[in-house]
Amino acid sequence: MNLSNYFWYFKSALTSRFCDEVIKYALEKKETMAMTGSYGKDKKPLSKDEVRNLKYKRDSDVVWLDDTWIYKEMHPFVHQANKNAGWNFDWALSEPCQFTKYKLNQYYDWHCDSWQKSYDQPKTPSHGKIRKLSMTCQLTDGSEYSGGELEFDFRQYEPPQRDEAQHVKKATEILPKGSIIVFPSFVWHRVKPVTKGVRYSLVLWHLGYPFK
Repeated sequence: MNLSNYFWYFKSALTSRFCDEVIKYALEKKETMAMTGSYGKDKKPLSKDEVRNLKYKRDSDVVWLDDTWIYKEMHPFVHQANKNAGWNFDWALSEPCQFTKYKLNQYYDWHCDSWQKSYDQPKTPSHGKIRKLSMTCQLTDGSEYSGGELEFDFRQYEPPQRDEAQHVKKATEILPKGSIIVFPSFVWHRVKPVTKGVRYSLVLWHLGYPFK
């Protein structure tokens, strides 16, 4: 899908107090190793080989949050970005929020948040829906860590022409604390390794029925 805007951002949109409250609240809860793809779906402990393979792709720690006071703060920005960017995607609900901690050398390599098939979860609100809009909220100011850059690869070019120096976009717009970025869930992105300090972020996915 070709787009006029591959992301929409709000610089320093959240108050420092709100960011600190989310961080404090999440750090009081038990964190888990971040999963990706099919890892962990059967809820069985991962083997050493599975952990090693997973960390080739992703290495970070997460806490899951589903509190109304967080959604209430986030949803207006999703609606505004969806309108301002010209996407106008139909979406109905949000998944649990992912509070993510990137410590030294932790990262998340190239990926997109959506899948080929819709959720097969009968008797749940997610059934038959897909991820349409992704959101990342910067809880830590960019001056508090090094590395950890959020980058996009819009892939609006022929594969043989790919030049990472030209086609990868660093999302420097969201480095200030409290900044928000919203983008279609099928857009490729990554978080580069943190080289100093800790980066805290809040990630949300917003679901709707498949595109027609």
